[in-house]
Order: sequence, then structure tokens, then C-alpha cells
Amino acid sequence: MADRTAPNCHLRLEWVYGYRGHQCRNNLYYTAAKEIVYFVAGVGVVYNTREHKQKFYLGHNDDIISLALHPERVLVATGQVGKEPYICVWDSYTVQTVSILKDVQTHGIACLAFDLEGQCLVSVGLDSKNTICVWDWRRGKVLAAAPGHTDRIFDISWDLYQPSKLVSCGVKHIKFWSLCGNALTPKRGVFGKTGDLQTILCLACAKDEVTYSGALNGDIYVWKGINLMRTVQGAHGSGIFSMNVCEEGFATGGRDGCVRLWDLNFKPITVIDLRETDQGYKGLSVRSVCWRGDHILVGTQDSEIFEVVVHDRTKPFLIMQGHCEGELWALAVHPTKPLAMTGSDDRSVRIWSLIDHALIARCNMEEPIRCAAVSTDGIHLALGMKDGSFTVLRVRDMTEVVHIKDRKEAIHELKYSADGAHLAVGSNDNSVDIYGVVQRYKKVGECVGSNSFITHMDWSTDSKYLQINDGSGRRLFYRMPSGKEVTNREELKLVQWASWTCVLGPEVNGIWPKYSDINDINSVDANFNNQVLVTADDYGLVKLLRYPCVKKGAKFKKYLGHSAHITNARWSHDYQWVITIGGADHSVFQWKFVPERKSKEAVHIAPQETLADSNSEESDSDQSDVPEMDSEIEQETQLTYRRQVYKEDLPQLKEQCKEKHRATAMKKKERPPGSGVKLHFIHGYRGYDCRSNLFYTQTGEIVYHVAAIGVVYNRQQNTQRFYMGHDDDILCLAIHPLKDFVATGQVGRDSSIHIWDTETLKPMSVLRGFHQLGVCALDFSADGKRLASVGLDDNHTIVLWDWRKGEKLSAMRGSKDKIFVVKINPYLPDKLITAGVKHMKFWHKAGGGLIGRKGNMGKTETMMCAVYGWSEEMVFSGTCTGDICIWRDMFLMKTVKAHDGPVFSVHALEKGFVTGGKDGIVALWDDTFERCLKTYAIKRAVLAPGSKGLLLEDNPSIRAISLGHGHILVGTKNGEILEVDKSGPITLLVQGHMEGEVWGLATHPHLPLCATVSDDKTLRIWDLSPSHCMLAVRKLRKGGRCCCFSPDGKALAVGLNDGSFLIVNADTLEDLVSFHHRKDIISDIRFSPGAGKYLAVASGDTFVDIYNVMSSKRVGVCKGCLNYITHLDWDKRGKLLQVNTGAKEQFFFEAPRGKRQTIPATEVEKIDWSTWTCVLGTSVEGIWPLINEVTEVTAACLSNDRKVLATGDDLGYVKLFRYPVKGKYAKFKRYVAHSTHVTNVRWTHDDSLLVTVGGGDTCLMIWAHELEGHREFKQCDSEESDIESEDDGGYDSDVTRENEINYTIKALSTNMRPMTGVKPHLQLKEPSVDERQGVVRGSRPPVSRALPQPEKLQTNNVGKKKRPIEDLVLELVFGYRGNDCRNNVHYLNEGADIIYHTASVGIVLNLTTSCQSFYAEHSDDILCLTINQHPKFPNVVATGQVGDTGDMSATSPSIHVWDAMTKQTLSVLRCFHSGGVCSVSFSATGKLLLSVGLDPEHTVTIWKWQEGAKIASRVGHTQRIFVAEFRPDSDTLFVSVGIKHVRFWTLAGRALLSKKGVLSSIEDARMQTMLSVAFGANNLTFTGTISGDVCVWKEHILVRIVAKAHTGPVFTMYTTLRDGLIVTGGKERPSKEGGALKLWDQELKRCRAFRLETGQVIDCVRSVCRGKGKILVGTRNAEIIEVGEKNAACNILVNGHMDGPIWGLGTHPSRDVFLSAAEDGTVRLWDIPEKKMLNKVNLGHPARTISYSPEGDMVAIGMKNGEFIILLVASLKIWGKKRDRRSPIQDIRFSPNSRYLAVGSTESAVDFYDLTLGPQLNRINCCRDIPSFVMQMDFSADGAYVQISTGAYKRLVYEVPSGKQVTEQSHIDRITWATWTSVLGDEVIGIWSRNTDKADVTCACVSHSGLNIVTGDDFGMVKLFDFPCPEKFAKHKRFLGHSAHLTNVRFTNGDRFVVSAGGDDRSLFVWRCVHAPH
Repeated sequence: MADRTAPNCHLRLEWVYGYRGHQCRNNLYYTAAKEIVYFVAGVGVVYNTREHKQKFYLGHNDDIISLALHPERVLVATGQVGKEPYICVWDSYTVQTVSILKDVQTHGIACLAFDLEGQCLVSVGLDSKNTICVWDWRRGKVLAAAPGHTDRIFDISWDLYQPSKLVSCGVKHIKFWSLCGNALTPKRGVFGKTGDLQTILCLACAKDEVTYSGALNGDIYVWKGINLMRTVQGAHGSGIFSMNVCEEGFATGGRDGCVRLWDLNFKPITVIDLRETDQGYKGLSVRSVCWRGDHILVGTQDSEIFEVVVHDRTKPFLIMQGHCEGELWALAVHPTKPLAMTGSDDRSVRIWSLIDHALIARCNMEEPIRCAAVSTDGIHLALGMKDGSFTVLRVRDMTEVVHIKDRKEAIHELKYSADGAHLAVGSNDNSVDIYGVVQRYKKVGECVGSNSFITHMDWSTDSKYLQINDGSGRRLFYRMPSGKEVTNREELKLVQWASWTCVLGPEVNGIWPKYSDINDINSVDANFNNQVLVTADDYGLVKLLRYPCVKKGAKFKKYLGHSAHITNARWSHDYQWVITIGGADHSVFQWKFVPERKSKEAVHIAPQETLADSNSEESDSDQSDVPEMDSEIEQETQLTYRRQVYKEDLPQLKEQCKEKHRATAMKKKERPPGSGVKLHFIHGYRGYDCRSNLFYTQTGEIVYHVAAIGVVYNRQQNTQRFYMGHDDDILCLAIHPLKDFVATGQVGRDSSIHIWDTETLKPMSVLRGFHQLGVCALDFSADGKRLASVGLDDNHTIVLWDWRKGEKLSAMRGSKDKIFVVKINPYLPDKLITAGVKHMKFWHKAGGGLIGRKGNMGKTETMMCAVYGWSEEMVFSGTCTGDICIWRDMFLMKTVKAHDGPVFSVHALEKGFVTGGKDGIVALWDDTFERCLKTYAIKRAVLAPGSKGLLLEDNPSIRAISLGHGHILVGTKNGEILEVDKSGPITLLVQGHMEGEVWGLATHPHLPLCATVSDDKTLRIWDLSPSHCMLAVRKLRKGGRCCCFSPDGKALAVGLNDGSFLIVNADTLEDLVSFHHRKDIISDIRFSPGAGKYLAVASGDTFVDIYNVMSSKRVGVCKGCLNYITHLDWDKRGKLLQVNTGAKEQFFFEAPRGKRQTIPATEVEKIDWSTWTCVLGTSVEGIWPLINEVTEVTAACLSNDRKVLATGDDLGYVKLFRYPVKGKYAKFKRYVAHSTHVTNVRWTHDDSLLVTVGGGDTCLMIWAHELEGHREFKQCDSEESDIESEDDGGYDSDVTRENEINYTIKALSTNMRPMTGVKPHLQLKEPSVDERQGVVRGSRPPVSRALPQPEKLQTNNVGKKKRPIEDLVLELVFGYRGNDCRNNVHYLNEGADIIYHTASVGIVLNLTTSCQSFYAEHSDDILCLTINQHPKFPNVVATGQVGDTGDMSATSPSIHVWDAMTKQTLSVLRCFHSGGVCSVSFSATGKLLLSVGLDPEHTVTIWKWQEGAKIASRVGHTQRIFVAEFRPDSDTLFVSVGIKHVRFWTLAGRALLSKKGVLSSIEDARMQTMLSVAFGANNLTFTGTISGDVCVWKEHILVRIVAKAHTGPVFTMYTTLRDGLIVTGGKERPSKEGGALKLWDQELKRCRAFRLETGQVIDCVRSVCRGKGKILVGTRNAEIIEVGEKNAACNILVNGHMDGPIWGLGTHPSRDVFLSAAEDGTVRLWDIPEKKMLNKVNLGHPARTISYSPEGDMVAIGMKNGEFIILLVASLKIWGKKRDRRSPIQDIRFSPNSRYLAVGSTESAVDFYDLTLGPQLNRINCCRDIPSFVMQMDFSADGAYVQISTGAYKRLVYEVPSGKQVTEQSHIDRITWATWTSVLGDEVIGIWSRNTDKADVTCACVSHSGLNIVTGDDFGMVKLFDFPCPEKFAKHKRFLGHSAHLTNVRFTNGDRFVVSAGGDDRSLFVWRCVHAPH
């Protein structure tokens, strides 16, 4: 029998020929040690040219494509391709990994770059968005990520002179990035007129914001800031691929084969043309340059590396060569010399010296070469070509001997016979030709019969036979040289083969995996001497196997390095080396063969580390398949812990179901019951599949777990306390070194680990997000700071955490097989071990990854436990065969036999060890495992008298051991916890059922006892009184499903799984009687009430048998059920049975005969049932949950007082309902403790306790019943019902608007006006008359008979010298966003300034000077604002904005944190809150920031804003959350409120835990929509509701309601930090006693109301803030008011329009005041110098347009209803009004001489009125034939014409007052206009930008000087152009700040200011004009 293990010899990579120059750039550098670093295939190479040595970095598992050198030039970062590519940072000196960066990028890593300090690394992905990531590479953490560009990025670099700035370039772009917080914000480089927009290939940064970049056309582009400053033309002949910067200057390399050197100012120094040098050739292309001192390294496209010495630059040294691009298939080795020959698709054949590691000859052929062979005498080299020909060369001088072409298809294989006489040539034409060598290669034979291409062939030693393999997997034999096929296999038996390179045949069966029929092994070569075989496959693996290997799936050793397929592998002639060649990577690898005897000596060499899991099944193929596994372990490895439905999925399922059941949900529901239960004691310990999960705490209590509960057991008082944070089975438990905290890991789809305090039972941290299915092992580090965990996913992922921060430090796939234990090295917390099935691994942390090495031992056994010893390198592990293995580092020193059967637990003491095994023995050892000091056998005989139960069997399997307090604590597989005294006696403390489901449960009729029966084949009696122990146990033949006490409590009936049942004496458990009448399970069993005369026995066979107990006879059978029976109950009289079946049917039978009865539902309720355990019927229909597809209610029990029904279900919930439970989906209280299904629930006889049993968790849980009166008990365990009260949470128009508003993203806004037609910049112009006559406009003859072209615009009121306007500066903003945002006005600097926001600007207003300053960095509307109240962060403000999707690009929603005084941005947080950020809040220390999103999940996120790090994030609520605020004294507690929502949150590590507010404590309290929140001392929270009440909460329980604190919604509340007083603001009508603003004491008991003297009918306060003696109020009406606390005086600080858009804007002809008219029905007069509103008039209707008369004495206002009004400015009296139209007036204008008034309306008409005829305003004329609504109108300077721009993108001119249209273009061209506000016309075609497909330019205004025009558009931009601008897409400056949709823009007199009016933002911006100097 051949040896089944892998061979003992191995390979070591010795040399790699080649360099990757294709598709990669900038990948060749000098390290600090002057070695050269580069990469080939999947290997990083460090090449020492002086010693001609190579070192290899083998940490990648696929092609490396990018490389960056750390500034200190020792560390190297490389990035690879692949589905989950990673980046390795490694040391070029030791070639060991320093850090692994993974899990972020996909597809591949295209570029890498280190920053100046070397702290950060930036990477660019190959994914569709070319994602850019910035890493803190030492910690393996992503600092920021953003989509890079839509097209490929070729290079990225940090700006070495400016911190946090980067530059990236690529296809047709260059981008300049700034890093702030977690945001990478790009600015595109502007090519402008200086250079063509083109692809940039490489770049380098210099001082003063200068960037040099190499372009595709060979130019160098020089950038200053983001603008292209100049170009260096023709720097190279074509594309510049590489640019390298050093102290002396820059080096560039291009496709033209030149390297150029430039000085630091980019002046040329010299040029080196490599094509012209000796080694050069046509087509040489430089891919990488590196300049250091006087040496230059050059890497070429064709895999060469040159080294050039600068002063001798004509003679470059060629220091490395490889094949060029193209597949490499041909490989042959010389028969007598250490030479290898290769031939490739690059048409070259090359000969390599294996001793000198150098290329010694090359020759170019005409055709691509596919195979090669050297004749046995070493003289001829035969090459097979792709075109079907073959060529023979002389090896000596590479001259041709013959060239023969007999075939059309490629030659894939050729071989010389052993005697050298013949050459066999195999082609893809399915045949082999035989040629005679001496006859000058004459064809002498042909082998046919194959039906596919020939892949491999071998000659026999006597040259008489040839065997071939073909592509269809057939193996054929031929006689030589004739080529006849050999069909008789007998004659082949004795044939000896000269070589073995075939992949088919019995000798090489083992190269194929067991169950596959794949052909991915390309090459094999056998080494007959050492009996090893080398194979090469499509996955880049080189494997060593034993030869021959007869059985499939042989074990092997594998080696990585080649990236994709390896095409060939050959032994050298003397078997010293293996040569392998890569197809795609066209590289040649030379491996040194280390035979067995050598490898013994080489043990001290650390094995080459690899990250690729070399522990994939195949390769731990060092050993043969493992011997039989222990049954227990076998069982455990089979457990998968998968769930049909995970609790995490319930909310979504619930939502889906709610939709279906909307109707029923609306009905009024019964309240949940008044009483509750509280978990009191659990009988059970999880030992059957968990180990080492039992410990002493600091205080000597005992901590362990069972089901979903962490239990802390006090053995003195025999009481238990519970940690209930988990919602599914806990699988592992670890204790902190200080023994005060415990970590527990659970089952779950995204399973979590909780670290909790054993005293307070509060979670300290929750870790989730990395383990699927479950967590199976945990360990704390010795310093207690780190925690290691192992998941149950297929790869058994290992994660190392900083658990307090909740941060993942590192992660890596552990093993395909199950891992049982993980341990962190107590001396070096960066190291850890894992042990498990066939697995023992030693790991160390490297950045974000872990590097593992297998333990070195003969055959890996399954390890069950492991522990570190007394020094850092000693490890002791327990195996499944009972041995203890002793390790030093990774080497097995020796093994010691410790137990019979597996060693399940080992524990280290100060001076020794203790072990426990399956044999039930606890052994104490000395510190070297030399002597066993003492053993304790766990036996009944030594059980101490104080025990709380009975041992089920002697020597139970021991699963956990722990020491402390003078005792040994032992946990067994049977669910017992024992305490062993050092002197020998054993006390049993806790016990439960063993593995198997527990179903049967019965409570005693008058004593505090209960009985349980389980699948573990035991019947047990438990004492429920405080002694909490198991009183009796009896083994059964079979498992049982049900039991029942007789009414007198003397007998106990037990139903078994095989269809039998027995009745036993309840005291002694001895048999009284037994029957076996049925085949299927007995599912329920019941004595009739009263005397217990009858016994009803229900079975899975669908029958209920009725027995007479006294006579022991069956007296009746109930038939007629269609399905198995699940529950039964007797009525009080013992005459009627109620039965439930598995098909949800309910039946009634008469006893004792069993006749079926039909009873109407109404009658059923009247029947007096003796017990109720059924789950069907109208009186319990409310117990079935919404999601009843996935969950069954398995059990129910009605309390004896008939008030409370308890149920248990499949999800592990115990629920209490008020009985009767009528109507669907009743309300309930629910408790989580059981992990999976609850199989049974029973009340004790006096209702004082509820007893429940769990199926899978084997627990018996005892719950104390607490009646209504007990209010003290915390209801924390209970959760309210599934369906929230469906009564709506109340209604208020303001709340509804705020909830339903859809925020427009500016960049996506569409047009505001319903325009039709073709946009101006897309219209085709009709030629004018002049042009038709051939006169070119503007080139008129100097002396023209025509009049000179008149001015376009009358410029009368500007000084003589006209100066154009250069810039606009924001001076003032009138407006405040109060109508849909809240809590957004705050005091700063002790009340000297206030801060608020509107549109996208944050505004700081100084109250003494009324000066405003602005924060304008937001790209879109601000929705929320908060200030940091911690003294360490004065004036720090956070603002959150609207955004598009959360893809982290520049349009994503973001939060800016900034300094209110300096307006410096401190941090930008890009978030995933798609839609926008609607609430922000700082924590007590000011370091954390809480944000809430508008995304559909209303996500809640917590940030460390200074680092830009997201700490935690969680789905908030299905409906809108309005506000979330930190408690002012906490960094971990916060509260969120929203639509029918209030939640109390805790930040634990990186997890957010939350509790819903519990209302049931107050009668008839219902969940309303909550709008605001404030805080009081002692954990009080106040929430303001939509109805005006304020709810007061203690923790999360509602304790009081302050009824009608306001008459309308309480929109805002403010907690004053210094004295705890609370301010509330709401919606209220002002009255004598009440107001919309109130100040309350700390408890919200007394208050004082303030009236806001605004004159509004209803005041609506949206924001409040309290300073020293002053209260600041923001209102819905856009006012900000300051109220004095003493005198209640109101001072209005800010005014604004309350509803928009603001359509009308009119500037005064001579003063710096202007008017605005808006949708809110007001006209307001604003004064710019005074910075305030002077006056406002309420018109009662929305206004649309407004205009001053030329003298400024009258104002005309056009209304939305078609009316217009003329006011006198002096008295504000109405001079006249008229309504001739029914639709909105869009523009209204006085003629320049004030005679006419033109009124343009939506009815496509302009009406003229003559004002000289007096105020009755009769229309004198109108303009007809206007194609659409009127937008803007302008009079000509002489008043004779009016120009009208319309909604059809047409501009028309009419005569005044006749209303006739002017169509003659030349006539129109001569008109001089008084004003110009039109957006249409040839003169302004340039104001329309390219991206106005969906949006428009909405308004414009030409300056009084006639030199500039400002425009406003739907994107919210104000733009400044020169006037006129007849060229399309004219140059301009843009000014941001407004929200979407600007409605109007105007210059004030003298062009001093521009006023712009906002649509969406209801704000007026005043910009100061900056004029050009004279």
C-alpha cells in the first residue's frame, strides 16, 4: 500500500526571471538597502544586484498589479487583483507581512501611494466607481472612501507639501482631493484654454500647489491649484507612463523609450534614449522609472529592468530579462547541463542558466512557439509552433537545422525518443507524427486514433512505445516508430517509461481530487529517483506528491507564486531544481528541491508564510485522512445552529405582515394583562456542545450560560441573577482576567458578542457585524483590553477586537473545519492560537489581518482545548484521543497521555494545570505535565449532603473546569454544575436536562413541585420552593413527550415517544401500570378532574384513548381527527374533552365513550373547563401573532384565577395575555429567555409561579408571577406588543408637512415654471436680414450710411467711468429656516452672537452690530444645526445637509463640524443617510456626534467627529424620527423621538441597543407622535407630543403625563445645563395666561408662560434656547425673537418670509432699500445699510410680482389671483386696484416716463394701463398672440416698445401702447432698452449652460452700467456674466448659497448690491458688488 501522506521533501523558490512591465506602471524602486523591489505574477521580489540574490514576498494569492514604497524605503505596499483583493504592507528586508488591508476594495487595487509621514496609504480600486480609500495602514482601518471617477484612474499621489491633499489622474481627467473628517472631496482640474482635455497617465506634486502630470500625447501639464498653468510640449514622443520625484528633480519615462531628467523647476537636464543604446531595440517602451542619486532604474513593457548610471548614460546595464507579453507554453531542460529553454508567444526562444540565474541566449522566430524539446545528446532543440510547423535549431549557436510544416493546427507537444533516433510531434490536428532524426527529420510514421488534440506524450526507455494523452481525457499507446495503436494492454505491463509527463494513468491518479472530473492540471513531471511528482495547474499552484500515487485525492504540499495558470513544469537534469512557467504572467520560476534528509536540518527555518489559506481541506493534506472521531465530537461538529428565522428578521417580516392585516389592526384591542412575570430560577447548564463556559466571578459567584441567558449563581443563597441581552442561544463564554466582566457570543444571522458586568448585569459593549450564524469561541487577552472571537461561518472567521471601543482590529479566515478554541498569548497580545478539528494554528496580527501557520506535527489531530503555559512560547493542547500535546513555538515537543477519551478542558494554574475529560475524571498536574498530582472521579458516592440534586450517572463527560475560592468548578455534558472540594467531597449546585428536547411538563395540584420528561429518557421531579433542587429522577426506556399528575397528586402519568405510557407513583417514581396501544408518539396525557377517574391519552396516530384508571382498561377511543393531536383539556365535570390537532382543527368528544360532538363557538365559551392548555378557539384567537407563517404557538396555559393566559411559541417568546383573548393580534407582554421554541408552559396551583420548558435549550425556567399592585418591579424583561397602537399618533398640519416634505437635491432639481419648447442654446438661429444680404454683423464699413448701432441698454445713472463688476460677496441674508426645521437657533459667546441657518448657509449674527458672517461650505440645504456645549470645544457647530444617495461621493449627505467664529471646517462626515441628515447632537464630553437620517430606515449613527470615524449605526424606526439627543450628562445614552416613536438608546462599544418606551404603566396612555425631548436629573426624560402633552419617563417607563403643556404640538424643548430649567415651545393661540413659550422647573411641575408679541393669530415656536436671563425663540414664521425672562419683553432679531417662493423683487431707483413680495401674502420693505426689515404689508393674498415706479413714489404689486394693486410709497395707501385677469400676474412694469403700466399674466397676455387717466385703471390695450405665459417684461428707453420673454423660450417685442408685434429683426436690433431682465434673446444666449436639460435659467438682470448680467437658475446658483454674451456657454463666476429655484434677481441703484430671491428657501440674499479697479 502506497503511503497516503504528503512527501517529506519540499521546494523553495530560488529565482524568478522577469519583471511585470505590462499593464502596470511605477512599480520599480530602490529600497533603503539599495536593493531593487518589484513584482512578477503574484510574488514581490527584492533583488540584490551586488550579490545577485533574490528574496520573495509570498503573501498574495493572485496577481500583484500595484506597488508603493514607504517614504523610509524599507516597507513596501502591494495590491493585487481578485474578487476580494487585499493590500499587503511588508518589510523588504525580512520579506514578512506587517499589515493586511482588506474587505473594502473589489476587483483589484489599481494604484497605491503613501503620504509624506508614511502614516496613511491611499488605494484605488478597479471597481466600476474606481473607489479611492485612505487607510490608517498600521491599524488596517479605512479613514475615508469615495467614488474616484467614472473611468479608470492611472495614478494617485499625496501632495507632499500640503497635509490631507491628494491628486489623482486618469482617463480624460485629473482631480484634486482634500481629506477632512471621513470625507474625500474632489475638485476637477480645469484644462481651460491652456491645453486639450486628455488622458493623464502619471503625476508628481511639487511646492506651492504645483502639480506636474504626464499626458497621453507626451506633453507635461503643469497645474497650479486646480488650474492648468502651462504645458511642456513634446516632452516625450508619445504617452508618458511614469514620473518619479527625488531630491534632485524629476524623472519621466515614456512610450518612446526615452527617460528624461528634469530639475526641480522642471527645466530639462538630459535625455536618455534607450532605443539607441546597445541593448535597445525598436519599440522599447518605458513603464517605470526610479531616480536615486546617480542611478536610474528603468522597467520596460517587455519585462526588462535596466540600470543606468547618470554620468555614463550611453551604456545602461540590463539587469533582468523575461519573456514579453504573450502566453508562455514551451519549456525544455537540457539533458546534461543546468540549462532551461523556454519559448513563448512573443516568438522568442530563450536559454537560461540555472546556476548563474541569467539569460544566456535568445533567438527570435517567425511564429509564436508552443512547445520545445532537447535531443538526448543535447545538440538539437526542437520547437513546435502555433501555425502547425516545427523548427529544429542547434543549441550551440541557434542556427536552423530544418523547418517542417505538415499540419495546420498548433503543435502542442514534441519529444525525442530515449535513444535519440526519433522525434514525436503531437499537434492539435489530433495526431502524432514520428520523424527520423538522422534522416534529416524525414516523416517515418503517424499515430492516429485520437479524437481530440494531443496534450502530453512519453516514450518508453527502450524507445519502442509511445503513450499519449489527449484533450478528451483518453490515454492511448502506440508502437514505434510505425505508429500502430496498441490495444492489447497485456504487452504494456512490463513497459518502463523513460519520463512521466502524462496527467492520466494509474501512477498519477492521486493528482486528481477525489470527486472531480476536471482537466485543470496542465503539466506533470516525475522524479523517479526521489519518488516525487510535481504538478502544475490552472490555479497557479505547484504541488509535490509522492510517485506513484495511485488513489485519487492524494495528499500533497502546495506552493503559490504564479498567479493564474502554470503551463509547464519540469525537473532539471540532475533533479536539483524544478522549473515552472506561467501562461498569463509569462514568468519563469526556479524552485530548489530540498530532499527529505535535508529538510530535517532545515527545521529551524520558519516556513514561508502565506496568507492564502493553506489550510484549505486539500492541502492539509500533509496527513492522510484522520482516524475515527469520538462520537461526542462527531456529534458536535455536525451541529450547524442554523435557524429558519432569525430574530433579527422579525421587524421586516412584521412590516410585511402588517400590510396584509391593516384592516384588523385598526380595531380597538384589549389591553395587555396587568400582572407580569419575572425570571426567578433556571434549571439547566449548556454542557452538551459547549466547553470551558463556567467560571467564578470576583465575588465568588458562579457565571455560566444556558439558552439565551447569562446566569450569575450565588451558591450561598442558592439564587440566580440573569443577563438577558441576548436574543438567541449563547454558545460560548469567556471571563475577563479581573473576573468582573464576561463575554458571551450567540447564534444569529449577524451574531453578536456581549461583554457585560456580572454585578450590574449591564452590557459594557456589544460587538457585531463580522460573524455569521454564530460565535463559537472567545478569549480575553491578559491585559483585558482585547477579545478574540471565532465565528461559525464556513471559514470560521477569527476576529481580534478592541472590545471597549467595539473596534475590529484584525480578521482572517480561520479554517474550513470547526474551531473549538481560541486563546490570546498572555505575554504577547499580538499572538494567538486556534485549535479544532484537524487543526492547530499559531497566528500573529498584521494590521487588519492575521497571519497563521500550522503547528508542525506528524499528523494533525483534532484538538479540543488549548492553553498557554508559563512562557510565551509554550502551549499545551488537549486532543480527541486523550493526549496532551506540548508545543514550543509551532513545534510539537512531546505528548503525554492524560485521559481515556477526549480531553475537553484544560486550565492553567500558578504552578500546574488541571484537565478534565470524557472519562469523568479531573486531574491535577505539575507545571511540565510530568506528574499527575491528584485525580478526582466524579461519582455519586462522593456527592456531599448539601447537593441540589442527583448525579445521573457516574463519571459524566467533563466539559468545563475552572478554579478558585479553594474549589474546582466542573461542568458536565449532562447539564450538571459541581463544586469539587480540594479534599474530595463534591457538591452538585445546578442541574438541568441533558441533550434532547424537553416537552413534558406538569405542576403538582397542591404542592410547589413540577415534573418534566424529556427526550433524554428521564423523568424528573423538581422542587419549586426556594431550595430549587431536583428531588428525584428516573430513567425511562424511551424519551417522553408529556406527563400529568393525578388530581390528588399521588400518581403521575407519563407518555413516551414509542406510543406507550406508564403511570408511576409520584413519590417513589416506581411503576404502577403501563400500556402500549399506539405506534406514534403520545403527545398529551390528562387525568379527568375531581377524582381522576379517567385518563385521556392523545397520540400522534390521531386518536385519543380514554382509560379507566381504577380498572386499568381502555373504555373509549375518540376518532375523527385528521391530523396528529397536540393539546387536550377536560371540562370541570369530567364529561367533555377538547382536542387540538396539528392541522389547527378543534374537536370536542364526550367522555368516556369518545363520541364526537359539534359545539358552536358561543357555547364553548360558556363551558366551564377544568384546565385550558389549548391554543385554538375564539376565546384565544388573539394569541396568534402577525407572522404566523413562521411561528407556531406551541403551548398555552390559563392561570387558575382565569385572568391571565400564558403562551409559548417557536421563537422562544413567553407571552402573557388578558383572558379571554378575543379579536386578532391581542396586546401582550412578552419575555425572551428561552432561545428556540418554548415547548410547554404551566402555572403552579396557586398561580404564584409560571413554569416553562424549552425544546432545544433543555431548560426548565421558573418565573415569579407579580400582580398588578407591584409597580416597583422593572418591566425591562417585558416588551410590548407587536402592533403599535394603530390609533394614529395625532394630527397637526405642521407636523405632517415636516414629515412628508421631500427635500430637493439642488443638483437634481427640475424647472420651476411649466416651460415648453426648445431651450435657447439648442434653438437654430434664423439668419438676420443683414446676414442674408451677406453683410457680416459687427464688420460694418467704418463710414457707413447706416446709423451707428445704438447702445443695447440705456446707462443713465452711473458715473462717467463705467467699471465692470468682478465679483460678488455675500453681505446679508434675510431669512431663517423655521417652517420645516427645528432646534436650530442657538446663542454663542455668552449670548453676544446667535447662530441659525437658511438655505445652505450657516449664519452667525452679532447682536450688537447686527453684522452677519457666513459658513458657506455646504453644497446643499442645511436641515439641522447644533452646538457643542462642552467648554473644551467652544463655538463648535455641527450642521447636517440634504444629499442624494449615501454612496460617499460629493453629493452624499454630509455633516460639517465647524468653528462658528473662524468659519474653519473642522471635520466633514459623509454619511449613508440617503436623503439627508435631519438631526444632530453632541455628547456630554463633546467628542461624539449623533446623527439621524431621512433614509427609509431612519438610521441613527454615532461619530467620533474629530477623526471622522463612524462608531456605530443602527436602523432607527420605520417612520420619521424628528429629533435624537444625547443625555446632557452622558456619552452613551440618548433618546430619539418621532412618529409614534420614542426609544431609549445605549451605546455599548460599537453597538446601539435600544428600548421602546413602555406606556402600560399608566392607564389609557397611548403612543403619540413625539416631537421633542428634554432631560432631568435621575434619568428622567421629557418628550413633547403632538397633542400638547409632555410625557415624563423614568429610564424607559412612562411615569407621568403633563397634560396640555401647550394647546398644540410641543415642537421644541431645551434643557438648560447650568440650572436644569426646561424651556418648551409649541403651537398655541396667544391668550392672557398662556403662550407658545414656557419656562418650567426641573421636574416640569410649575411653569411660567411668555407671550410673543408677533401679532399672529397662532404662534408656532419651532426652536428655543436659553441664555443668561434671555430666551431665544425661532418661529414657524421665520422670525427669531429674544424674550427677556424678567420683563417678558420681546425683541425681534430676524425676520423673513414665512412661505415661498418669493416671486416679486423690486429695488428702489435711488435708495439702498428693496421690496419683496411672496406666496405668504406679504410685501416687505428691507433696508440694506440698516440690515433689517423696515415694514411689511399684509395683502391677504399671495403676491407674485412687484415694481417701483421710476421716481420711487409708487409701487405696483401683481397678485396670484389676477388682481394688481398700486400703493403710494409715502403713506402705504392704496392708490388704485384692478382685476382684469383670473390667473397670476407674472410681471408688472412702469414705463420709463411713468405714463404706462404693463401687466403680464399667465393668460398669455400683457395689458396696458394709462396712469394719467387716474386710479380707476381702465385697460387701454393688450398684446395678443403671445405663445405662452409671460415671464419677464422690459420697456425700451423711450417707452415705445416692450420686450416679453415667454414660457415657450420665445422673446417677442411689441409696440406701446398699440400692442402690435414688431417682427423686423433689424428694427429690434436698434432698440435701446431701459432695463433688461429677460433670460431670452440673442444677446444673452451665453447664460444658458450645458446641463440645463431639466432645469432653466429663471431670472436675470443687467447692471445699470450695462456691462454685466446676473442670472438665477433652478439649481440655486447666482451667476455673473459680461453683457452682452452672444456666444454660447459664456465664461462666468458662480455663487452658491440658495436652495433650488431662484425666482428673481436685481441690481440696486448704482450697482452697489445684487439682491437674489429664493424659491424653496424663502430667503433674500444681498451680495456686495466688487468693481474692477480703474
